[in-house]
Amino acid sequence: MPFASVNGQQIYFEDSAGAGPALVFSHGLLMDSSMFAPQVQALKSRYRCIVWDERGHGQSATGACAPFSYYDSADDLAALLAHLGIKQAVLVGMSQGGYLSLRCALTHPEVVRALILIDTQALPEDPAKMPLYQAMLQDWATNGLSQQSAATIESIILGDQWPGAAAWREKWKKIAPADLLQSFQTLGTRDDISDQIGRIAVPALVIHGDNDRAIELPRAKAMAQALPNAQIVVVPGAGHAANLTHAPIVNPAIESFLASLHF
Repeated sequence: MPFASVNGQQIYFEDSAGAGPALVFSHGLLMDSSMFAPQVQALKSRYRCIVWDERGHGQSATGACAPFSYYDSADDLAALLAHLGIKQAVLVGMSQGGYLSLRCALTHPEVVRALILIDTQALPEDPAKMPLYQAMLQDWATNGLSQQSAATIESIILGDQWPGAAAWREKWKKIAPADLLQSFQTLGTRDDISDQIGRIAVPALVIHGDNDRAIELPRAKAMAQALPNAQIVVVPGAGHAANLTHAPIVNPAIESFLASLHF
């Protein structure tokens, strides 16, 4: 299996190795690289598609995740591109993947050709949501993932009764407590970069579900407005993982944006 040794991490990745421009996909919290399968399938014939598992997630997880920030994850992304010999890429990030992609654009602007930001934001976590998240997290880490918590997480990320949800529930049950706790710690303590993203001049596409309960649509609209060269596509009926649950709407929007870049 392909792993990159970067920044003291063993980062799992998959590379379609196509001849076209590079796209690198960064997943959301509690997800992994496989969440972009609908996009890779649609784009791999024309673009070089790279997906990867971030710290504490998927096949990059160690079961003993050390403290890290999304700036560390941004460094991981830049180092992965260097490992693959890619000088510049379009960064595609969903939720947490968007947090690290935005920070990569701020700290490693030379590697970023454009941004595609899916159900993400530049603000910190909504403090009104944190008590619920923290209570659920502590119970999960101590007692394992309960049926009630699994249903809540499924509803937030995937929406209600999405056909592919069962496979994700099984993955969530296997997350080690240390990886879970540190990943949520990183999420909850991230900084506010909403006053910095005006420095990101590359073209950006913001995609957001209008039924996203994890990050409400006004936060995405504010981010799109603050980015100097951004457009927004609202996905009707989609929740937090719009690219996964509503790929027939999301994929054409991505393809149209990529075509506009004139590589």
